Amino acid sequence: MAKTIKSAVSDTLDDLTKVDFEKFCHQLLDRREPPRVRRNRVEEKSRLQVTDALVSIFTEEGALRVTLEILKQIGCSEEAKELGPPTMCFSSGLNHKHFVDKHRVELTKRVSNIAPILDELLDNEVIDQETYTRIRALSTTQDKMRELYIGPLQAAACKKIFYDILLKNEKFLVKELRECFN
Repeated sequence: MAKTIKSAVSDTLDDLTKVDFEKFCHQLLDRREPPRVRRNRVEEKSRLQVTDALVSIFTEEGALRVTLEILKQIGCSEEAKELGPPTMCFSSGLNHKHFVDKHRVELTKRVSNIAPILDELLDNEVIDQETYTRIRALSTTQDKMRELYIGPLQAAACKKIFYDILLKNEKFLVKELRECFN
């Protein structure tokens, strides 16, 4: 049976020496690209907890990409080769898309009630005040949605919060997309 991405990442982290695992965690915290990893998600955590954090922050595909990138940066090229390229086929994971990703085009076109959605994203700390202000200043709802997708909606945890907010503010659209496109 093929491994899931999560189990492959977990096995790779398990195989790292203590020193290499510490380097991995340090490099993960030092990443500048969003979404950033909070210190409390990694420091003094087990390898399995770090794997869970990677998947919840980046999604499975993103966790694989970030893990490969960091392994190469810390000089663990052999481990990166064993883990495989980002396009490697794993069971589940790669073909499973979150509702928010699966319906990106339709949501971008059809979400109309964007103001309360942005308010709730700010309240839930998915976006900060600066991002909120920048997105609110955009002229069309479609541009606002696109900006959400290229920023905070890259993280799995943010997708879940966004989906829950959509259910409250665009329940008929969500229902229609679930029924018509699944």
